[in-house]
Amino acid sequence: MEGQELEGQKRKLVIIGGGVAGSLLAKTLQFLAEVTLIDPKEYFEIPWASLRSMVEPSFAARSVINHKDYLTNGRIITSSAVNITETEVLTADGHSIAYDYLVVATGHSYAVPKTRTERLNQYKAENRKIFSAHSILIVGGGPTGVELAGEIAVDFPGKNITLVHKGSRLLEFIGQRAANRTMNWLKSKRVEVKLEQKVDLGSDSDDIKMYKTSAGETIRADCHFLCTGIPLCSAWLKETMLKNNLDSQGRLRVDESLRVKGRKNIFAIGDITDVPEIKQGFLAHKHALLAAKNLKILMMGGRESKMATYKASSAVAIVSLGRTEAVAQFPFTTIIGCIPGMIKSKDLFVGKTRKQLGLEPDVVHD
Repeated sequence: MEGQELEGQKRKLVIIGGGVAGSLLAKTLQFLAEVTLIDPKEYFEIPWASLRSMVEPSFAARSVINHKDYLTNGRIITSSAVNITETEVLTADGHSIAYDYLVVATGHSYAVPKTRTERLNQYKAENRKIFSAHSILIVGGGPTGVELAGEIAVDFPGKNITLVHKGSRLLEFIGQRAANRTMNWLKSKRVEVKLEQKVDLGSDSDDIKMYKTSAGETIRADCHFLCTGIPLCSAWLKETMLKNNLDSQGRLRVDESLRVKGRKNIFAIGDITDVPEIKQGFLAHKHALLAAKNLKILMMGGRESKMATYKASSAVAIVSLGRTEAVAQFPFTTIIGCIPGMIKSKDLFVGKTRKQLGLEPDVVHD
């Protein structure tokens, strides 16, 4: 691939995955290339807003966005990619899409509905499940489990919430101090936390919801939510020409320009990469913008030496604790309370993310 654009002819750019990174990249380059976005669902969802949508279903109206709303000058293929050749991407529904440049941005494997309407209805159903329950079991003490516990505890203070985590502390991806402060906050909201235990989710009966833990304890709960780790969406790549570019954890090895190592015209961005940093949405945005810059250079016939390089970010994380508080870890300090809550918890960056996609931050047109 020479990277030289033919006079008056746009290059074909195929993006696999319409998540945080893929959607922003598609929006950014839609008027500079002939963009095709391949995604198994018809919409982009702001993932860090999903837990708020469970306690407030109307919140999802802004955070679940049809691809066609921001990708007005591109082609959308609602299917899964199943193979990659040197020149084409093959999809599960039989499409063969030619590319000059390819970007893999498949992230994690979430089991979600195909249409936006179905996804919004799913949030309404989950909200009814929470509303009607007296006791709730949350399995998993990572950011998803902690944030869900916080959302429910704040919006439904009368619920009995039990959080079970197999690890020795909560939020193992960040520091001990942040984990301790989070534990104290949850306890202050009457959330019962059980560490170093697993739950047998098949141990309940239809009549009485009793769950057994690996420590021999029994937990009564009217409903449960599984908030454990979600696998990367990379298993399909093992049957493609990129199989040797995967590391032992199923991530694509990339160089400092976010190109798949050894490939001149294939990039990878977001959680699917082996960049040594915490996988977070704002970093996926950074990946997308850097890849957009480098792709523009290549498509305009620029020199590879002009391409931008990506440096892994240090551990910065903000975990929401309800609507007004959060715990934040920065390189030199940890803060909990309303100050970090002001940064994230009120709107969860939904308005900001919508603006990045060229949409109004608050107005939704169905």
